[in-house]
Amino acid sequence: MSDFDWNHLRSFLTVARTGRLTISARKLGIDHTTLGRRIAGLEEALKVQLFERHPTGYRLTNAGERLLYSAEAMESIALNAQKQIGGEDLSVTGAVRIGAPEGFGSDFLASRIATLCRKHPQLEIQIVAMPRLFSLSKREADIAIGLSRPREGRLVTRKLIDYRLRLYASSNYLATVPPVHSVEDLRGCRFIGYIDDLIYSQQLDYLGEIANFLSPQFKSSNLIAQLNATIKGAGICVLPDFIALGREELVPVLAGEISLIRSFWLITHADLRSLARIKTVSAFISSEVKAAQALFRPTDDTF
Repeated sequence: MSDFDWNHLRSFLTVARTGRLTISARKLGIDHTTLGRRIAGLEEALKVQLFERHPTGYRLTNAGERLLYSAEAMESIALNAQKQIGGEDLSVTGAVRIGAPEGFGSDFLASRIATLCRKHPQLEIQIVAMPRLFSLSKREADIAIGLSRPREGRLVTRKLIDYRLRLYASSNYLATVPPVHSVEDLRGCRFIGYIDDLIYSQQLDYLGEIANFLSPQFKSSNLIAQLNATIKGAGICVLPDFIALGREELVPVLAGEISLIRSFWLITHADLRSLARIKTVSAFISSEVKAAQALFRPTDDTF
């Protein structure tokens, strides 16, 4: 242990989280050969192999998994010390990565982020808008927008807002099918939806709540792809009101009969929530959602 360099744990954590040497080196601001030497030096000091090297990236060994737990605990202690002693928690600088569903991240949040960037020029905002769950313990994101409340982990969670979804279609598509006055009339319509085995949250598996005979002809794991297909007349799709409203090409279908309610949750890691950059971005997201709550839960006369 006399050759153990504690600073190399940061390199270890970064590689463990990304699984790629080049990406990790870029994050750390060093070249990949230097990072490779650090990992090799750490393995030599500990007398264990921490990673299995594969063409597709680095995978943790059993020893690496054990070290990951200890390294993250040490990282948490360091973050807490940083907050208490000062500096990082006093200035709104640095990077904040937001993991969000693609509709909320790409459509709602990205269109409003300029305000935050202008107010805090030293803040770097990263929006990862993907149909997936984000691990805050592995630092895949600093803030996550979830579709359900996490059940485990050292996380701080609060409900952001409830939002409504309805059936939407383009006027052009509806002109090609018989009038839809009831759920039964949907049998003769084309539908757009998610790919069954790629649905990452039960909250998105909602077609069965409308009718058990609905089977989409066009499927995508990406909500924006579904939206664009709906606009172009590919069929009827379940879309959130906050995305569909304001698009003149789209009209609601069975608006008075079919209405689904889901929730967005704002999630942060307990070790990061007091940092100024995390608090600032979290407060911005909450404020923007509150200001636009009529988009998420519009009244019936909106239609």
